[in-house]
Amino acid sequence: MSGEHQQGPFTAMYFIKSALAGGICCSITHGSLTPVDVVKTRIQLEPQVYNKGMISGFRQIIANEGAGALLTGFGPTALGYFVQGWFKFGGVEFFKVQANDILGAETAFNNRVAVYLGASAGAEFIADIFLTPLEATRIRLVSDPKFASGLADAFPKILKQDGLIRGFYAGFGPILFKQIPYTMAKFSVQGSAAEQMYAAIGKKPSELSDSQNIAVSLGSGVVAGVAAAIVSHPADTLLSMVNKEGAGGNGSITSRLVNLARQTGFKRLFLNGLGPRCVMVGTLTAGQFAVFDAVMPLIGAEKFHFVDPKSGAH
Repeated sequence: MSGEHQQGPFTAMYFIKSALAGGICCSITHGSLTPVDVVKTRIQLEPQVYNKGMISGFRQIIANEGAGALLTGFGPTALGYFVQGWFKFGGVEFFKVQANDILGAETAFNNRVAVYLGASAGAEFIADIFLTPLEATRIRLVSDPKFASGLADAFPKILKQDGLIRGFYAGFGPILFKQIPYTMAKFSVQGSAAEQMYAAIGKKPSELSDSQNIAVSLGSGVVAGVAAAIVSHPADTLLSMVNKEGAGGNGSITSRLVNLARQTGFKRLFLNGLGPRCVMVGTLTAGQFAVFDAVMPLIGAEKFHFVDPKSGAH
């Protein structure tokens, strides 16, 4: 990660490799946390039943439905977040490099937080176009385990029953409202937190071992994940609700979301299921940055980083 040598060249193959690393890291982390997400979603959808916290939620689901129920929605989760990670991490790398080329290295470095925010917002918007149908399928499976046996069975059922827009894109607005602030916080906070950690120990990334740099990625990822979870939680709650059959009435997507927000109330939107979500998002965000940084060199790519031309430091 040293900034003391020439970076690049950042060709199309670099962006494909960074997209692949992003798909791998997001699929692994989201897929492995499927049980936590099942419990979180149940708490959001049925608070009158699952009202004693995350650990109790695990016990209730296992007692009532068996341990296998904790893997409900694993297929659409793993696939959906591979696709999302492909466009998100690949897109962030693409937009960062383009900003660096257009603005120049010094201006990009001095405004790197703004570049992170813009790059992550643009990449996330594109990623969510592909993620939304799979996320809608996951939530349908979790909210109604008897609806279908898995992704291949659920997808055509939803399409036939509800149509393309209502069935798969009813939650597009909430996903954008949730994921774009989440991703902006995720990349900008992680970058800032990592810089502060390196400053605290008085070392540059190039002066540390790979394992020490991964430790910084993990630590800064946890900070970024918790911040991102808090910022995006109200929309996450609405997203879980709007994909439940009949939720919010039969009007337009906007009217259904307004109805759900009114029915739910401010406190529940912000706080219901927040604890489990902070655990889940903090863990998976830390894992994503660590896996991404580990996979990139394995597939022959060196991650782009902002460089201060005055010092050559990251």
